[in-house]
Amino acid sequence: MNLNLYGHAGRWLMVDCGVTFNSPLSPLQQSSSSTAVQKAEVLAADPAFICAQRENLCGIVITHAHEDHIGALPQLWPRFNCPVYTTAFTAEILRRKLAGTGLLDKMPIIEVPSGGTVNIGPFSLNWLAITHSIPEPHALLISTAAGSVFHTADWKIDEQPITGRAFKAAPFKRLAQHNITAMVCDSTNALRDGFSVSETACAEALLQVIKAATGRVVVSGFSSNVGRLISLARIAAKTGRYLALLGRSLNNMVGAARATGYWPDDLPLADAEHIGYLPRHEVLVIATGSQGEPRAALNKLADDSHPQLLLEQGDLVVFSSIIIPGNEMLISRLVDKFNGRNIQTLQSHNTKLPIHVSGHPCRGELDLLYRWVQPQIAVPVHGEAAHIAANAGVAKAAGVPQQLSGLNGDLFVLAPSARLWPGFATVGRIVISSH
Repeated sequence: MNLNLYGHAGRWLMVDCGVTFNSPLSPLQQSSSSTAVQKAEVLAADPAFICAQRENLCGIVITHAHEDHIGALPQLWPRFNCPVYTTAFTAEILRRKLAGTGLLDKMPIIEVPSGGTVNIGPFSLNWLAITHSIPEPHALLISTAAGSVFHTADWKIDEQPITGRAFKAAPFKRLAQHNITAMVCDSTNALRDGFSVSETACAEALLQVIKAATGRVVVSGFSSNVGRLISLARIAAKTGRYLALLGRSLNNMVGAARATGYWPDDLPLADAEHIGYLPRHEVLVIATGSQGEPRAALNKLADDSHPQLLLEQGDLVVFSSIIIPGNEMLISRLVDKFNGRNIQTLQSHNTKLPIHVSGHPCRGELDLLYRWVQPQIAVPVHGEAAHIAANAGVAKAAGVPQQLSGLNGDLFVLAPSARLWPGFATVGRIVISSH
């Protein structure tokens, strides 16, 4: 649930405003032996620190449209009441979220072109296109009179993405000429050696699995991965199947992709109302619920209670996703339901085929980016303590002179001299939606 604040000259800039799902109200409760751990369905970072001085908040920037970067904005924006800057696809997702909230005409949304530069208060921002598992992900070069920060947001090196342009090293190598003060970098896969796998390799693996299937095939993954959805639509055409979507978030994401030109015109979708009447070998469905969410389409299919499709013995359910920590039991129960009905399941850890690939950098990619950018300071973020430490180790080995690792609420002083101010701001979690 990313919420970053950059401060300079008495003003603040917010980068991202996200949520997390089905988590404890306090992170400390995760290690508690108490059985009375309070959980909420949707949580956001407590913005009390910046709300207390919102007149100093000059703008909010959203790097991409994943829920952990954008999901809290509709609920929290009235506390900030300042302009929001982002690119066209992310703006489309945001407007869809705001529909029905009464905020659509109130929130100033400024669309920025990829590669564009905008001045927001004392901050000059340059949007740098990068590759990730959603359209229009961007890193940011944030420049001030005191220094500059390269904020990677979520990224990977993908030379064959399904949507957007291939990763190009040149713009990031040029950053070395800018004397970057600090690089604030994604640590999600910092414990993994080597390089992440391309989305195109994932498409080839899914084609191999679906081509071999004789019954209905249901694929579940992350709705926001438009590239994965396009790959599956192409696979449907290649294997003589009709593709249908089961789940509101999937329909919403494809609608946004169509509205912004990311969905190819030659890839039709079947009406979900009709998919249950087709011969089994002609059915390919994408369903929400890969993390075992009780109300999602996949759980209804497992319970044989979905109004539009019933699965039978010999059908196949493919999990084109990872197990997010904390969801192990929910997913295990879901798989057991399918297996109990002799419906085949295939998870990414059950096969050597890359039926799911990550959107985040492994150690090889981190090393390259640090060597290209050559920042004076590395600030690892977006991970647990072990990931942060591993990322800092990669930065040190790549020649970055200083590494600053801290906790939520710490102030990272970057200029004129670097230091960490622990516990600078009181932080916590607030409930956006509860069970």
